[in-house]
This record gives sequence, C-alpha cells and structure tokens, in this order.
Amino acid sequence: MLRRHLLSAAVAGAALPLLGRSALAQQQQRFASMHAFIPAGPGGGWDGLGRAIEQIARQAGMVGSFQFENVGGAGGTVGLPRFVGQRRGDGNSFMVGGAVMVGAVLANKTPIGLKDVTPLARMTTEPGIIVVPASSDLKTLEDFLAALKSNPGATSVAGGSAGGVDHILLGLLLKSQGRSAKDASYVAFAGGGPAQAAILGAQVKAGISGVSEFAEQIKAGRMRALATSGDQRSLPDVPTLKEKGVDIVLGNWRGVFGPPGLKADEKTKLVQFFTDLHNLPAWKELLDRQGWEDAFLAGDAFEAFLKQDEKATAEVLKEVGLI
Repeated sequence: MLRRHLLSAAVAGAALPLLGRSALAQQQQRFASMHAFIPAGPGGGWDGLGRAIEQIARQAGMVGSFQFENVGGAGGTVGLPRFVGQRRGDGNSFMVGGAVMVGAVLANKTPIGLKDVTPLARMTTEPGIIVVPASSDLKTLEDFLAALKSNPGATSVAGGSAGGVDHILLGLLLKSQGRSAKDASYVAFAGGGPAQAAILGAQVKAGISGVSEFAEQIKAGRMRALATSGDQRSLPDVPTLKEKGVDIVLGNWRGVFGPPGLKADEKTKLVQFFTDLHNLPAWKELLDRQGWEDAFLAGDAFEAFLKQDEKATAEVLKEVGLI
C-alpha cells in the first residue's frame, strides 16, 4: 500500500476569531518579543500557523510582541538560507516549515536544509484534496484519473512547490494509473492564492493542496472536491482515495524550528514554550475552528520523526520519478 505519512503545508491564513483573556489560562511571559520567520508568502499555510501561534501566545500573556518576516519561494528553500545566516544563535526566533520543505530541499538539491536548523515541535497536519473548477467536465475522481491515464500532459494540475507534498500526491496518482510522474503537467505556485486563481480561472484542469486551503471555495460552490488523501474523511461529502479504491494515504505536517547555534537552555526554553502553547485549551479550540489535526511532537521526538520523514520522502520521490 502506498501509505506515506509525510505529514505538510497549505492552509489559508484566514482571520482568526479573537478569544478573550478570560477564556485562556494566563501564562507567565516567556519572551518580551519573538521573531517569526515564514519562508513563504503571506496568507499560506505556514503563515497561517505562524499567525495562529502569535494570536494564542499573546492572548495568553506568553509573549509581548511578534515581528514577522516573510521570504517565499521554492518550497521554503529561498528563505531558509536567510534564516540560517541571519538568525544564528538567536533564542527569540523561530521558523515555520514542514513537509513541503523536506521535499523541496531534496528536489532542488539545495546545500542548506532542515539539517541546518534546530527542530522544536511538529504542530499540525492535514490531508491533501483534489479539486477541479465547478464548471469542469471532470465530474468525479474516476474522470480525473481517466484523464491522467489517457493524456497526462493535457491534464494540468496546480499545486505548491515542485517536489512538495502536492507534487508527490500527483506522482502517486499517476503511478496508480500505470503512468510516470515525469508525464505530469504540474504547475507549481509559490502560494495558495495564485494556485486558487489559476483553478478558478480554469487555467488548469485541477488542483491539489491541503483541505483547508480550498475549503471556502468548495463551500461556496466555486470548486468541486473529488477526493482527499487522509485515512478518514475530512469533509463529510468528499470520499477518501482509499474509499475510491486508490490505496494512497498522504498528509502534510507543519512545525516550528529554531535557528542554528542555540545554547542548550535556549532550545529547552523554546521547546517548553511550544509545548505549553499546545496544551492551552485555546489552542485546541483553534485547531477545531481551522480544521487542523493535532500532530504534536516536541524536541528529540520531533527530531527523530524528521529524520524518518526525510528518508521516507526521498524514497517516494525516487519511487515516482521526481528525483
């Protein structure tokens, strides 16, 4: 079974409802200020996670203020060297990243990768979703798979960065139909906004991203959801690939990383900060509102997972011909 728990990125940075301080356990301030580095453009999944961390942490009194820096491109590999070079040894900084970056580092053969930062915590995960414009003549998953099988070059699919989870999912779908990932007409976008515009404008035949990335467009009837890649349904009326007889399970994880060169006590302080944030009732409420799944792993456990995920990602990228 093509089961790949490469748990990554792609939720819309929608405005988050404000919660009163009375609804939160008050925490002693841990940081007067924090620098949040987002190696992607505003409004995407990593940015959404960063803004969620800011909201809950400030309302809980854990952090006085946040400074955000967005540097997007190539699945996070454009911004990553900047974070590594400029924030080295800064115990007040963190970077948001995830499975998309794992694949992008491998696909782009970048010299700087997640080995050069400090894993702090895996926070969330969500499955992928396959969508088409509402006006598409591809009405079902079976129609989409038939198009991939008969003429993959003419079946253009929008998604995130090359080598990321969206690209991997398309490669696995092509392989399930006896085709090669190299046959794909994959159109990579730097953020969810441009990908949505391409799908809604029928500039591509279909799109792949995280469920929450397209949820509003599906609800509004502007996109048709064909299937999700989770173990269980994420949307009541949308089947999983497994339900439709395609034995693929694939998810996106998102997490936080410290810069290189942290002292042991600085790393411990950051890991404890994200652990305590995760344990707040307000964080669990936010996960429910955003449709994010809790995938929390901290410190050494996250670091061990990351090594396994990098190995598994390399294997599946080779398996589908993407590296």
